[in-house]
Amino acid sequence: MADAKRLLKIASNSSVPVLICGESGTGKEVMARSLHALSSRSKGPFVAVNCGAISPGLIESLFEGSCRGAYTGAVVNQLGFVRAADHGTLFLDEIGELPLESQTRLLRILQERAVTPIGSQQSVPVDFRLVCATHRNLQAAVKAGRFREDLFFRLNVFPIHLLPLRERIDDLKTIAKEIWWKIAGKELSQGELRTLCSFPWPGNVRQLKNVLERYQLLQNLGDSLEEILAGEPWDTHSFREIGAREPRKIYRYGNTPSWNRIVEVLQECRNNKSRAAQILGISRGSLCYQLKKNSARPKPS
Repeated sequence: MADAKRLLKIASNSSVPVLICGESGTGKEVMARSLHALSSRSKGPFVAVNCGAISPGLIESLFEGSCRGAYTGAVVNQLGFVRAADHGTLFLDEIGELPLESQTRLLRILQERAVTPIGSQQSVPVDFRLVCATHRNLQAAVKAGRFREDLFFRLNVFPIHLLPLRERIDDLKTIAKEIWWKIAGKELSQGELRTLCSFPWPGNVRQLKNVLERYQLLQNLGDSLEEILAGEPWDTHSFREIGAREPRKIYRYGNTPSWNRIVEVLQECRNNKSRAAQILGISRGSLCYQLKKNSARPKPS
C-alpha cells in the first residue's frame, strides 16, 4: 500500500490517464477521489461512472450528451458524463465491464478529446483527466477478444495496483481502527484486532466495514466478533487451508447431527455457536433449537 500511495502522489502531479487495479472492495474509488483531490484539477468536478451499470443502448447519450429534440423524450440539452467532467476528473469504475462496441466510442473520445452530442454535427472539445478502475485482468480480456488492445494501452499509461487487505496487515489495523471509531466511538482491543487480522477478507475493506457495523449492533446482545466472522464467506483458498489444517467430517445441510456430535463440535469451537453450526452443516438457529431441545440431557463424557 505504501507503494500505491507513493505512485498516487506522483500521478497527482500530472494529467496522464491512471488505471487502478485491485480486488473488489479494496478502495479503488477512494484512491481515485484522493488522486483528484491532490491534483491541480481538485477545484473541478469529479464525475464517477460505473460502467457495469450502464445499458449498452444508452452509452452514446450518457457519455457524449444529446441535444433537445434529438430523440423522443429529449426535452432538454444533456451534457453527458464527459462534458460534466470538463476541467475535472472522469472516473470510469469497472471499465472491464464496458461492452466491446462501446469501447470504440470511448477510444474516439480519448483520441479526439472531444464529444459529439446526439442531434448535433458539431464536436465539442473537452478537457478532462481520465481515471479508470477494474477488478478484472484486462490483459487477459484483450487476449480473449473482450477488450480492445488499443484502448487498453490508452488507459494503462500509469497503472496503480492495490493489494488485497489480507496482504496489508498494518493497513488493515489502521482502517479497522478508523472505521470502529467512527461507528462506535471507542478503540478496538488488541484481541479484537488479532481476530480481524486472522480473517482473509475476500471482500476487503467493504466486507471489513460491514462486519464492524454488524458487530457494533450485536455485541451488546452477546455475539462475539469470532461468531460474526464465523458466518462470513471465506475465499476458496482459505477453505482449502482450513480443510488441510483441521480435517473433520462436514455434515450435509438438511441432516441433523447426533447430540454427541453437537457437543463434540461445540467443545472444539469453545462454544462458538456460529462456527459450530458451520461445521455441523446446519443453521445457527437449528443449532440453538437442538440445544434448547436437549437442554435436559446429560452431556456425554
